[in-house]
Amino acid sequence: MKKTINIGIFTILFCIGSLQGDARLEKIVIAGPFASVSHPILHMIKRDALKDVAKKVEFRLWKNPDELRAIVIKGDVDFVAIPTNTAAILNNKGVDIKLLNVSVWGILGMISRDKDIKTLKEFKGKKIAVPFRADMPDIVFKQLLKKQGLDPKKDFELVYVASPIDAMQMLIMRRIDHSLLAEPAISVALRKTKSFPISIVAPELYRSVDLQDEWARVFHTSKDIPQAGMAVLEGMKDKKVISRFMQEYDKSLSWYMSNPKEAGVLVAGEIEMLSEDGVSDSISHINMKSVAAIDAKQKIEFFFDILKEEDPKSIGGKLPQDSFYYKAP
Repeated sequence: MKKTINIGIFTILFCIGSLQGDARLEKIVIAGPFASVSHPILHMIKRDALKDVAKKVEFRLWKNPDELRAIVIKGDVDFVAIPTNTAAILNNKGVDIKLLNVSVWGILGMISRDKDIKTLKEFKGKKIAVPFRADMPDIVFKQLLKKQGLDPKKDFELVYVASPIDAMQMLIMRRIDHSLLAEPAISVALRKTKSFPISIVAPELYRSVDLQDEWARVFHTSKDIPQAGMAVLEGMKDKKVISRFMQEYDKSLSWYMSNPKEAGVLVAGEIEMLSEDGVSDSISHINMKSVAAIDAKQKIEFFFDILKEEDPKSIGGKLPQDSFYYKAP
Protein backbone atom coordinates (compact mmCIF):
# COMPACT_ATOMS: atom_id res chain seq x y z
CA MET A 1 0.00 0.00 0.00
CA LYS A 2 2.82 2.42 0.92
CA LYS A 3 4.51 1.85 -2.45
CA THR A 4 1.29 2.55 -4.33
CA ILE A 5 0.77 5.85 -2.45
CA ASN A 6 4.35 6.99 -3.27
CA ILE A 7 3.88 6.23 -6.95
CA GLY A 8 0.60 8.09 -6.90
CA ILE A 9 2.13 11.21 -5.32
CA PHE A 10 5.00 11.17 -7.84
CA THR A 11 2.56 10.90 -10.72
CA ILE A 12 0.50 13.85 -9.45
CA LEU A 13 3.59 16.02 -9.01
CA PHE A 14 4.85 15.06 -12.47
CA CYS A 15 1.50 15.97 -14.03
CA ILE A 16 1.41 19.32 -12.24
CA GLY A 17 4.93 20.08 -13.48
CA SER A 18 3.98 19.12 -17.02
CA LEU A 19 0.93 21.39 -16.94
CA GLN A 20 3.01 24.30 -15.66
CA GLY A 21 5.72 23.67 -18.27
CA ASP A 22 9.17 25.28 -18.49
CA ALA A 23 8.62 29.03 -18.55
CA ARG A 24 12.08 29.68 -19.98
CA LEU A 25 12.60 30.87 -23.55
CA GLU A 26 13.85 28.24 -25.97
CA LYS A 27 16.71 30.44 -27.15
CA ILE A 28 18.14 33.95 -26.87
CA VAL A 29 20.25 35.16 -29.80
CA ILE A 30 22.83 37.91 -29.29
CA ALA A 31 24.80 39.43 -32.18
CA GLY A 32 28.04 41.37 -31.91
CA PRO A 33 31.43 42.13 -33.50
CA PHE A 34 34.79 40.69 -32.46
CA ALA A 35 35.53 43.99 -30.67
CA SER A 36 35.57 44.56 -26.91
CA VAL A 37 31.85 45.32 -26.60
CA SER A 38 31.06 41.65 -27.29
CA HIS A 39 33.54 40.06 -24.91
CA PRO A 40 31.32 40.18 -21.79
CA ILE A 41 28.67 38.32 -23.80
CA LEU A 42 31.06 35.42 -24.33
CA HIS A 43 31.65 35.25 -20.58
CA MET A 44 27.89 35.29 -19.95
CA ILE A 45 27.43 32.33 -22.26
CA LYS A 46 30.42 30.48 -20.82
CA ARG A 47 29.02 30.62 -17.28
CA ASP A 48 25.44 29.97 -18.44
CA ALA A 49 24.37 33.19 -16.73
CA LEU A 50 20.89 33.30 -18.28
CA LYS A 51 19.91 29.69 -17.62
CA ASP A 52 17.03 30.87 -15.43
CA VAL A 53 15.34 32.62 -18.39
CA ALA A 54 16.52 30.70 -21.47
CA LYS A 55 17.37 27.12 -22.34
CA LYS A 56 20.04 28.23 -24.80
CA VAL A 57 21.97 31.42 -25.57
CA GLU A 58 23.61 31.82 -28.98
CA PHE A 59 26.22 34.38 -30.02
CA ARG A 60 26.21 35.46 -33.67
CA LEU A 61 29.28 37.32 -34.97
CA TRP A 62 28.87 40.24 -37.35
CA LYS A 63 32.01 41.18 -39.27
CA ASN A 64 31.11 44.58 -40.74
CA PRO A 65 28.38 47.24 -40.51
CA ASP A 66 26.54 45.86 -43.54
CA GLU A 67 26.20 42.47 -41.85
CA LEU A 68 25.04 44.22 -38.68
CA ARG A 69 22.31 46.15 -40.48
CA ALA A 70 21.16 43.02 -42.32
CA ILE A 71 20.93 41.08 -39.03
CA VAL A 72 18.90 43.82 -37.35
CA ILE A 73 16.53 44.33 -40.26
CA LYS A 74 15.97 40.58 -40.59
CA GLY A 75 14.95 40.62 -36.94
CA ASP A 76 15.99 37.13 -35.91
CA VAL A 77 18.15 38.25 -32.98
CA ASP A 78 17.08 39.50 -29.57
CA PHE A 79 20.02 41.63 -28.46
CA VAL A 80 22.83 43.25 -30.43
CA ALA A 81 26.15 44.91 -29.60
CA ILE A 82 26.12 48.00 -31.78
CA PRO A 83 27.74 51.40 -32.38
CA THR A 84 25.49 54.07 -30.89
CA ASN A 85 25.17 56.04 -34.12
CA THR A 86 24.19 52.91 -36.09
CA ALA A 87 21.46 52.22 -33.54
CA ALA A 88 20.25 55.81 -34.01
CA ILE A 89 20.22 55.47 -37.81
CA LEU A 90 18.16 52.27 -37.64
CA ASN A 91 15.77 53.80 -35.09
CA ASN A 92 15.27 56.87 -37.28
CA LYS A 93 14.49 54.57 -40.21
CA GLY A 94 11.64 53.01 -38.25
CA VAL A 95 13.38 49.91 -36.93
CA ASP A 96 12.13 49.03 -33.45
CA ILE A 97 15.48 49.09 -31.67
CA LYS A 98 16.12 50.49 -28.22
CA LEU A 99 19.50 51.28 -26.75
CA LEU A 100 19.97 49.52 -23.40
CA ASN A 101 23.33 50.85 -22.33
CA VAL A 102 26.60 52.36 -23.39
CA SER A 103 29.53 50.18 -22.41
CA VAL A 104 32.27 51.34 -24.79
CA TRP A 105 33.56 54.84 -24.04
CA GLY A 106 37.01 54.61 -25.56
CA ILE A 107 38.67 52.01 -27.80
CA LEU A 108 39.91 54.05 -30.80
CA GLY A 109 43.53 54.85 -31.56
CA MET A 110 46.21 55.20 -34.18
CA ILE A 111 48.96 52.66 -34.77
CA SER A 112 52.12 53.63 -36.64
CA ARG A 113 55.68 52.69 -37.53
CA ASP A 114 56.75 56.22 -36.64
CA LYS A 115 57.22 56.40 -32.88
CA ASP A 116 57.57 60.20 -32.98
CA ILE A 117 54.01 60.96 -34.16
CA LYS A 118 52.10 62.27 -31.15
CA THR A 119 49.12 64.18 -32.67
CA LEU A 120 46.70 63.70 -35.55
CA LYS A 121 48.10 66.80 -37.27
CA GLU A 122 51.43 65.02 -37.60
CA PHE A 123 49.77 62.38 -39.79
CA LYS A 124 49.20 65.05 -42.46
CA GLY A 125 50.31 63.77 -45.87
CA LYS A 126 50.45 60.17 -44.65
CA LYS A 127 48.75 57.11 -46.10
CA ILE A 128 46.38 55.72 -43.46
CA ALA A 129 44.29 52.53 -43.49
CA VAL A 130 40.79 53.16 -42.14
CA PRO A 131 38.24 50.38 -41.54
CA PHE A 132 34.46 50.75 -41.86
CA ARG A 133 34.02 53.78 -44.13
CA ALA A 134 31.37 56.22 -42.83
CA ASP A 135 30.93 54.24 -39.61
CA MET A 136 32.04 54.86 -36.03
CA PRO A 137 35.88 54.85 -36.26
CA ASP A 138 35.88 56.85 -39.50
CA ILE A 139 33.26 59.33 -38.23
CA VAL A 140 35.14 60.15 -35.01
CA PHE A 141 38.46 60.38 -36.89
CA LYS A 142 37.08 62.81 -39.49
CA GLN A 143 35.38 64.99 -36.89
CA LEU A 144 38.68 65.38 -35.06
CA LEU A 145 40.52 66.28 -38.26
CA LYS A 146 37.96 68.84 -39.40
CA LYS A 147 37.75 70.48 -35.99
CA GLN A 148 41.49 71.14 -36.26
CA GLY A 149 41.20 72.71 -39.70
CA LEU A 150 42.34 69.65 -41.62
CA ASP A 151 40.70 68.26 -44.75
CA PRO A 152 40.42 64.45 -44.63
CA LYS A 153 40.30 64.23 -48.43
CA LYS A 154 43.09 66.66 -49.30
CA ASP A 155 45.47 66.44 -46.36
CA PHE A 156 45.60 62.65 -46.03
CA GLU A 157 45.63 59.58 -48.24
CA LEU A 158 42.91 57.51 -46.60
CA VAL A 159 42.77 53.88 -47.69
CA TYR A 160 39.41 52.40 -46.72
CA VAL A 161 39.31 48.70 -45.91
CA ALA A 162 36.45 46.34 -45.14
CA SER A 163 37.47 45.44 -41.60
CA PRO A 164 40.12 45.98 -38.89
CA ILE A 165 41.56 42.58 -39.80
CA ASP A 166 42.31 43.85 -43.31
CA ALA A 167 44.04 46.91 -41.85
CA MET A 168 46.09 44.66 -39.55
CA GLN A 169 47.18 42.53 -42.50
CA MET A 170 48.27 45.61 -44.45
CA LEU A 171 50.39 46.73 -41.50
CA ILE A 172 51.92 43.28 -41.04
CA MET A 173 52.78 42.96 -44.73
CA ARG A 174 54.25 46.50 -44.83
CA ARG A 175 51.71 47.64 -47.39
CA ILE A 176 50.97 50.55 -45.07
CA ASP A 177 52.68 52.23 -42.11
CA HIS A 178 49.75 53.87 -40.30
CA SER A 179 46.22 52.84 -39.43
CA LEU A 180 43.19 53.84 -37.42
CA LEU A 181 42.05 50.86 -35.35
CA ALA A 182 39.87 49.93 -32.40
CA GLU A 183 40.94 47.70 -29.56
CA PRO A 184 41.65 44.83 -29.36
CA ALA A 185 42.91 45.06 -32.96
CA ILE A 186 45.65 47.52 -31.94
CA SER A 187 47.02 45.23 -29.24
CA VAL A 188 46.70 42.13 -31.42
CA ALA A 189 48.64 43.85 -34.23
CA LEU A 190 51.38 44.92 -31.83
CA ARG A 191 51.69 41.35 -30.53
CA LYS A 192 51.67 39.80 -33.99
CA THR A 193 54.45 41.98 -35.35
CA LYS A 194 56.72 41.10 -32.46
CA SER A 195 56.49 37.38 -33.26
CA PHE A 196 59.00 35.55 -35.46
CA PRO A 197 59.05 35.37 -38.50
CA ILE A 198 56.56 38.20 -38.98
CA SER A 199 58.86 40.61 -37.11
CA ILE A 200 61.37 40.30 -39.97
CA VAL A 201 58.73 41.47 -42.46
CA ALA A 202 57.00 44.03 -40.24
CA PRO A 203 59.37 45.64 -37.75
CA GLU A 204 58.17 47.61 -34.76
CA LEU A 205 54.75 49.19 -34.71
CA TYR A 206 53.88 51.74 -32.06
CA ARG A 207 50.73 52.70 -30.22
CA SER A 208 50.26 56.28 -31.39
CA VAL A 209 47.50 58.88 -30.87
CA ASP A 210 44.63 58.05 -28.51
CA LEU A 211 41.52 59.45 -30.22
CA GLN A 212 39.75 59.85 -26.89
CA ASP A 213 42.52 62.16 -25.64
CA GLU A 214 42.23 64.15 -28.85
CA TRP A 215 38.46 64.34 -28.47
CA ALA A 216 38.71 65.74 -24.95
CA ARG A 217 41.27 68.33 -26.02
CA VAL A 218 39.59 69.44 -29.25
CA PHE A 219 35.99 69.57 -28.01
CA HIS A 220 36.82 70.71 -24.45
CA THR A 221 34.99 67.83 -22.85
CA SER A 222 35.73 64.53 -21.11
CA LYS A 223 37.46 61.57 -22.75
CA ASP A 224 34.21 59.60 -22.60
CA ILE A 225 32.85 59.05 -26.11
CA PRO A 226 29.63 56.97 -26.14
CA GLN A 227 30.78 54.70 -28.95
CA ALA A 228 28.90 51.43 -28.53
CA GLY A 229 26.62 49.43 -26.29
CA MET A 230 23.87 46.85 -26.16
CA ALA A 231 20.46 47.23 -27.78
CA VAL A 232 17.27 45.20 -27.70
CA LEU A 233 15.19 44.47 -30.80
CA GLU A 234 11.48 44.29 -31.42
CA GLY A 235 11.14 40.55 -30.94
CA MET A 236 12.24 40.64 -27.31
CA LYS A 237 9.25 41.85 -25.27
CA ASP A 238 9.91 40.12 -21.96
CA LYS A 239 11.03 42.84 -19.56
CA LYS A 240 12.24 40.27 -17.04
CA VAL A 241 14.55 38.74 -19.63
CA ILE A 242 15.84 42.18 -20.64
CA SER A 243 16.51 43.03 -17.00
CA ARG A 244 18.31 39.74 -16.40
CA PHE A 245 20.35 40.23 -19.57
CA MET A 246 21.58 43.64 -18.42
CA GLN A 247 22.33 42.42 -14.90
CA GLU A 248 24.49 39.60 -16.22
CA TYR A 249 26.17 41.73 -18.90
CA ASP A 250 27.22 44.18 -16.20
CA LYS A 251 28.60 41.36 -14.04
CA SER A 252 30.55 39.88 -16.94
CA LEU A 253 31.90 43.29 -17.93
CA SER A 254 33.22 43.76 -14.38
CA TRP A 255 34.85 40.33 -14.54
CA TYR A 256 36.34 41.10 -17.97
CA MET A 257 37.95 44.35 -16.83
CA SER A 258 39.31 42.77 -13.64
CA ASN A 259 40.69 39.55 -15.14
CA PRO A 260 42.63 40.41 -18.30
CA LYS A 261 44.61 37.18 -18.52
CA GLU A 262 41.58 34.91 -18.09
CA ALA A 263 39.55 37.15 -20.40
CA GLY A 264 42.21 36.78 -23.10
CA VAL A 265 42.04 32.99 -22.88
CA LEU A 266 38.24 32.99 -23.02
CA VAL A 267 37.87 35.42 -25.93
CA ALA A 268 40.67 33.97 -28.08
CA GLY A 269 39.14 30.53 -27.57
CA GLU A 270 35.85 31.75 -29.05
CA ILE A 271 37.05 34.22 -31.73
CA GLU A 272 39.91 32.69 -33.71
CA MET A 273 41.10 35.96 -35.28
CA LEU A 274 42.11 37.28 -31.83
CA SER A 275 45.06 36.26 -29.67
CA GLU A 276 45.12 35.68 -25.91
CA ASP A 277 47.91 38.17 -25.25
CA GLY A 278 46.41 40.75 -27.60
CA VAL A 279 43.05 40.72 -25.82
CA SER A 280 44.71 40.76 -22.40
CA ASP A 281 46.91 43.72 -23.39
CA SER A 282 43.96 45.67 -24.78
CA ILE A 283 42.05 45.75 -21.51
CA SER A 284 44.43 48.26 -19.92
CA HIS A 285 43.94 50.56 -22.93
CA ILE A 286 40.15 50.67 -23.13
CA ASN A 287 37.47 52.66 -21.35
CA MET A 288 34.56 50.31 -20.70
CA LYS A 289 31.82 50.78 -18.13
CA SER A 290 28.14 50.00 -18.36
CA VAL A 291 25.88 53.05 -18.12
CA ALA A 292 22.14 52.71 -18.72
CA ALA A 293 21.25 54.43 -22.00
CA ILE A 294 18.69 56.69 -20.34
CA ASP A 295 21.37 57.84 -17.86
CA ALA A 296 23.86 58.44 -20.68
CA LYS A 297 21.37 60.36 -22.82
CA GLN A 298 22.97 63.78 -22.28
CA LYS A 299 26.42 62.55 -23.35
CA ILE A 300 24.96 60.61 -26.28
CA GLU A 301 23.09 63.67 -27.55
CA PHE A 302 26.20 65.87 -27.15
CA PHE A 303 28.07 63.33 -29.29
CA PHE A 304 25.25 63.05 -31.82
CA ASP A 305 24.97 66.85 -32.14
CA ILE A 306 28.64 67.02 -33.13
CA LEU A 307 28.14 64.25 -35.70
CA LYS A 308 24.94 65.81 -37.04
CA GLU A 309 26.53 69.21 -37.53
CA GLU A 310 29.03 67.75 -39.96
CA ASP A 311 26.96 64.93 -41.49
CA PRO A 312 23.30 64.45 -40.48
CA LYS A 313 23.26 61.04 -42.19
CA SER A 314 25.73 59.73 -39.60
CA ILE A 315 22.88 59.53 -37.06
CA GLY A 316 19.97 59.10 -39.47
CA GLY A 317 19.21 62.80 -39.98
CA LYS A 318 18.08 63.79 -36.50
CA LEU A 319 18.43 63.02 -32.83
CA PRO A 320 16.45 59.89 -31.96
CA GLN A 321 13.28 60.30 -29.95
CA ASP A 322 13.06 59.55 -26.22
CA SER A 323 11.64 56.12 -27.05
CA PHE A 324 15.07 55.18 -28.39
CA TYR A 325 16.38 54.98 -24.82
CA TYR A 326 15.18 51.87 -23.02
CA LYS A 327 13.53 52.59 -19.70
CA ALA A 328 13.60 49.76 -17.19
CA PRO A 329 10.23 49.08 -15.50
